[in-house]
Amino acid sequence: MELNSIKDAFDRVAKKQKLSCCKTQEVIDQVIQEIETAWEMMCSTASDHNLVLAELKKMLNDIAPLSQIEGTQKELNIALSKCLKALEKLNPDISKAYRNEEFDAHTVNHIIASHFYRQGLFEVGDCFINEAKEPDAAVAIRSLFQEMYQILEAMKGRNLEPALKWATNNSDKLKENGSDLQLKLHHLQFVEILQKGSRDEALKYARMHFVPFAGNHMSEIQKLMGCLLWAGRLEQSPYAEVLSPTNWDIVVEELTRQFCNLMGQSYESPLSVTIAAGVQGLPPLLKFMTVMAGKKQEWQSMKQLPVPVELDSEFQFHSIFVCPVSKEQSTDDNPPMMMTCGHVLCKQSINKMSKNSTKSFKCPYCPSDIDAGQCRQLYF
Repeated sequence: MELNSIKDAFDRVAKKQKLSCCKTQEVIDQVIQEIETAWEMMCSTASDHNLVLAELKKMLNDIAPLSQIEGTQKELNIALSKCLKALEKLNPDISKAYRNEEFDAHTVNHIIASHFYRQGLFEVGDCFINEAKEPDAAVAIRSLFQEMYQILEAMKGRNLEPALKWATNNSDKLKENGSDLQLKLHHLQFVEILQKGSRDEALKYARMHFVPFAGNHMSEIQKLMGCLLWAGRLEQSPYAEVLSPTNWDIVVEELTRQFCNLMGQSYESPLSVTIAAGVQGLPPLLKFMTVMAGKKQEWQSMKQLPVPVELDSEFQFHSIFVCPVSKEQSTDDNPPMMMTCGHVLCKQSINKMSKNSTKSFKCPYCPSDIDAGQCRQLYF
């Protein structure tokens, strides 16, 4: 991919620039050291200034600072030229891949404002809403994300009370989602209490909060009970991993994920995902548009592209069925149909093979006789 080649070229430039900088600083330090040594000798009343200067000149000639610097600078220039060539290969005219679509401006504004709010940029989001003249576009979602960030800010200061209160209020919904967030929060609070050296208080906290989770998390609770023997010195215990900051990061991520889930929002910002997927899919799309333009063909009216635009798995949210006979992607007018034998073809392929349901036909993948009237539509 062109974007990857540009990144590699940039990384090489950064590496060469760092080497050039280090080499230049090394040469400068050598020159400074020789000059300082000569100055100290000249300050001595017994030294011959002409002789000292002559010796300094000889030393500087031996160091050959320009020669040393030119080598790394030349390598940097070569890397820069290759980076520029890689940039030239990237077609900046992305308008060729633009397709005329009608967007609901209100929906787009809501998505943008929600992106700012989910990033914690509430003032920026408010400013955008005011500029877009849609003050009611994201009021509800703003208050929800504000609550989430108040909880996360408290957690940064190792204050778990707001998070525990939220998890308790939503414990039933968290259980439905199969999340053990509440236990993880109690886990962190227990360790915080124990780390302060209060064994009795930690034991009291465990008795109060761990009992409801004993059935499914006994081994984890037993491990925490073992920590009681090392109150105030957990870092020296066999359970030192409970102090890892990673434990907090995991809980923060889980809380954010569950909070977004419960308010009907995705964990990742839809705007960020859209842009990231677009950046990944843009290079092959631009190549296809260039070929189409060369053949003077119009792609605006196409229902689907004739070439695949591969995206990573994190950008694949819906199942896609391609008919193994026609090699066409299923649509609302041409849905996938499961035959009585269990194999699946698109509706148009079945109609074609059955002469519009007037006769039975052989499944192309097994010897079963298929009656088109008994085929059932599949929903993904």
